[in-house]
Amino acid sequence: MTQTITNRIAGAAVRAAGRDTTPVFNPASGEEIARVVNSGASEIDDAVDAARNALGEWAAMPALKRARFMFRFKQLLDEHADDLAREISREHGKTHDDALGEVQRGIEVVDFACGIPALLKGSYSRNIAPALDSYSDRQPLGVVAGITPFNFPAMVPMWMYPIAIACGNTFILKPSERDPSAPTFAWELFQQADFPDGVLNVVHGGKQAVDAILDHRGIAAVSFVGSTPVAEYVFARGTAQGKRVQALGGAKNHMIVMPDADMDQASDALMGAAFGSAGERCMAVSVAVPVGGDTADRLVENLVPRIQALKIGPSTDAQAQMGPLITRQHLEKVTGHIEKGVAEGADLKVDGRGVSMQGYEDGFFIGGSLFDHVTTDMSIYREEIFGPVLSVARAGTYDEAVAMINAHEFANGTAIFTRDGDAARDFAERIEVGMVGINVPIPVPAASHSFGGWKRSLFGDYAVYGPEGVNFYTRLKTVSARWPAGIRSGAEFTFPSLE
Repeated sequence: MTQTITNRIAGAAVRAAGRDTTPVFNPASGEEIARVVNSGASEIDDAVDAARNALGEWAAMPALKRARFMFRFKQLLDEHADDLAREISREHGKTHDDALGEVQRGIEVVDFACGIPALLKGSYSRNIAPALDSYSDRQPLGVVAGITPFNFPAMVPMWMYPIAIACGNTFILKPSERDPSAPTFAWELFQQADFPDGVLNVVHGGKQAVDAILDHRGIAAVSFVGSTPVAEYVFARGTAQGKRVQALGGAKNHMIVMPDADMDQASDALMGAAFGSAGERCMAVSVAVPVGGDTADRLVENLVPRIQALKIGPSTDAQAQMGPLITRQHLEKVTGHIEKGVAEGADLKVDGRGVSMQGYEDGFFIGGSLFDHVTTDMSIYREEIFGPVLSVARAGTYDEAVAMINAHEFANGTAIFTRDGDAARDFAERIEVGMVGINVPIPVPAASHSFGGWKRSLFGDYAVYGPEGVNFYTRLKTVSARWPAGIRSGAEFTFPSLE
């Protein structure tokens, strides 16, 4: 009998009121392995009620005591990291080592959340005027929600709810319906850490659940990670309801390769950044920008045999370097992008289409693809493919390469490979992108910093996790206090001043 994955509300498994479900597949075999419930407005209402019921006691709890719960959660995540990685691989398809890396990066944000007392201590000023003191602190928003994508089913939710909850909020998570088991498993560990029921709730579903979250007046803020069209929609609809919204969208990440770069290092970096997790990363490098014809020729010459030698396989194969795509529909979409690239005149050096694996004939596999002589007017350059397709867009000069990147509508991440410190420093200053790597192909910030792009890669004023995450999930309150001994007699009609 097929497993049904249900909601988790107020500390218990709860089936949605309707009987509508969505299939969950093993991408390696193409087999349906579970069904996940589709929630609507009534389930969101129930989750908001549970979160609101838990909010008063949780928000009033000392920050240090809240952090102790988070320490227990972190310990359980450490103990069950392999189990969580297996859940990710089974439904997403990424290799076990890749999934384990995802779990570790999520745990790093939980580590950061454990230190929340130091970030909430506020400030105090004595005698800013005669007998007048002023202090400020950051207080929780209330019930908040997160809507997360399929490509990092454990890590991206952990970018959100540990910080929100450590700050004193209660949380509703709507994970992707394509791989719902990992966030549900993490919820089980969260409950084992003895958090009060209702502090974290998980509600499954598709657009109906998303719209119910965005429209619900009981939800103060929404965090989202996904494609740019949906991020723009989430931001517009959520803010129209008076919510605070951070919505992270798509990407087209470029990596400049300078003539002085170590070509083997640059090539290896591109292999991992373009083809790791089958390219299903918002920080994947999808465009290599070699500077100069000789640099481009040497780079392509280095990349072709590496891509042809990529080991494709299921997550159960310890030798696999790249697994399948998430669904058959996404496989068809990526294949369609390759067909467009060929039709538009790009030079397809390595064609990843048509991969068939014995015993996994129905899996959603594709090999790595490499295009050369890609120009900025081509759709494979303009659009986010979200698959293992690397384009080489040649630049005649460094300035031309920088201008190419700055002209793109997406500005999530970028990188430069060079031995030249002047070029690296200039690149970091001039590039109009939110996250920059210097000889680092995937510059995902550490948990003590914050993750966020520019332009159409981020809608809203706050990046996720780190200090920006704390600011997003809290609001500033400032108090001015003067006690009776310092109060002047008589009414004052002038605007208050420090005199």
